[in-house]
Amino acid sequence: MLMSTGSSSPSSSMSERPSAPLRSGPGHPSCRYPWPDPLSGPCDLLPILEMTLPDRTTRFRLPLLAALALAGCAREAPCPRCDAIVVAATGEPPFLLPPLVGETVGRDIGDQVFERLADLAPGGAPVDPEAYRPRLAARWERADSLTLRFTLRPGARWHDGRPVTAADVAFSFAAFRDPVLDAPARGALERIAEVTADDAATVRVRFREAYPEQLYDATWHVRVIPAHVWQGIPVAQWRADTAVARLVGSGPYRVASWTRGQSLTLVADTSGGRRARIGTAVWRFAADPDAALNLVLAREADLMEAVISPDRVARVEADPGLRAVRYPAAVYGFLGFRLGTRSPLADRVVRRALAHAVDRQAVAVAIFGPGAKAPPGPMSQLQWTWDDSIAVLAFDTARAARLLDGAGWVAGADGLRRKGGRALVVDILVPSTSGGRRRLAEVLQERWRAVGVGATITAVDFPVFLERVAQGKFESYIGASLDEPSPRGLAEQWTAAGIGRLNHGRYASPAFDRLLADALAASDTATARRRFREAFDTLNADVPALFLYAPVNVAAVSRRVEGLVIDPFSWIGGLPAVTLARD
Repeated sequence: MLMSTGSSSPSSSMSERPSAPLRSGPGHPSCRYPWPDPLSGPCDLLPILEMTLPDRTTRFRLPLLAALALAGCAREAPCPRCDAIVVAATGEPPFLLPPLVGETVGRDIGDQVFERLADLAPGGAPVDPEAYRPRLAARWERADSLTLRFTLRPGARWHDGRPVTAADVAFSFAAFRDPVLDAPARGALERIAEVTADDAATVRVRFREAYPEQLYDATWHVRVIPAHVWQGIPVAQWRADTAVARLVGSGPYRVASWTRGQSLTLVADTSGGRRARIGTAVWRFAADPDAALNLVLAREADLMEAVISPDRVARVEADPGLRAVRYPAAVYGFLGFRLGTRSPLADRVVRRALAHAVDRQAVAVAIFGPGAKAPPGPMSQLQWTWDDSIAVLAFDTARAARLLDGAGWVAGADGLRRKGGRALVVDILVPSTSGGRRRLAEVLQERWRAVGVGATITAVDFPVFLERVAQGKFESYIGASLDEPSPRGLAEQWTAAGIGRLNHGRYASPAFDRLLADALAASDTATARRRFREAFDTLNADVPALFLYAPVNVAAVSRRVEGLVIDPFSWIGGLPAVTLARD
């Protein structure tokens, strides 16, 4: 999983775990999915015949079954269990219980099983109250500047049939904030003082202070879990609990089975009088992206979140049965500079010259393909603060040369600039596991050479890369960051308060810190956008980093899948509305 830190993980890979293949059932193309045996698969008509035919017609059972088999799930007698969709996933989650989930596959599956109080619309600003949609909560209101009150959806039930109550919500927030569990979202809930149940259907969330993202913190991070299932089990034992029977949620799907190392099956839940359009959803776990894509190409899976590399994209686009669906990734990449040293990079003028020497947009497309963009600051294409009017340093090699000349860096006969006998050479640290970052470093090396700046590339194993970045043992490094809808994580990455935490380059600007704080304190979207633009203008002028790429993901989607709307923050969140066309 990509880390939401400046000391990023490889953008070219996902979490990987070994997997074993499942058997694929024979029969009609719509039914080529992992069932245990041919007579229990989606085209199993024998039980249906036994239920609908009188005993005296038993002698007609086999001829009729043969005729239907020849029709291949014929349109006249549709196969009632062919409404199964299969997702090819790279890696297998260790947990599905929401407080324990820390990677994307577990989140994707869990979001079908468990619910938030409300959902944030794709592209919505967390400070905009109109951007939220009811989920487990039917409505909410503000009691005062420190309190929000939520009313649960009438008839909401757990998959075991018991009603969902406000006490379950309070229990869930306590679990996410428990120091023993140490949920990944725990830090994001620090400004919540308490969550209490007013009655069975009303829950009150009280905050320690007034701030614009209260509704976001009350709804985004916590998926609600049933108190009656988990409150009798010590939290210290939750990680070791592998019982599927306790994975009880209130979402559109419930967990039917989980074969570790192979697959996980969800079935549509009907409690509360609702049902997803597809009855069964299966996640098949592959060891790597190539293995996952092979499942899709072999028609053993319908969907793959991100095929990642250009060669895999080409394979998808060449297959007439598949669509390559592009959507913005929640990732941005950058070259971070180590400041506060005797390196030439401590000079703002040198950093500005290096920025002018690089055509960032051309580099982004060359490395990451169509749809990739050079971000106007530390943001992915998903981040609502993206604004094309943000001031950036334009590609201008003549300007770069003049700046370096003015700073006393003079080009020699070999074309390399020197000052006081010191050559202007910048080292770029990259993880050896990321071919994309290595290629980026090579492009920067080439572009800087054109203005008389040398560059060396140091590639190290990923753990060593993380260690060196965290310790500040680099001159520059290529990192990546994973966005969430809220931009407040920028404070840890780019302000003085983040030095020693995620601000590995040690950039410190009182002006930027003040502007960012003002932007984060804005209570309306228009004011916030304006203040963020001012903050990013200041950041870009100082050049603590070159913001190089904001890519798109490419999903592989079977053409039989209809109605899939991808929410990049939860790419398969719209699964309940998806339908399957007959082949």
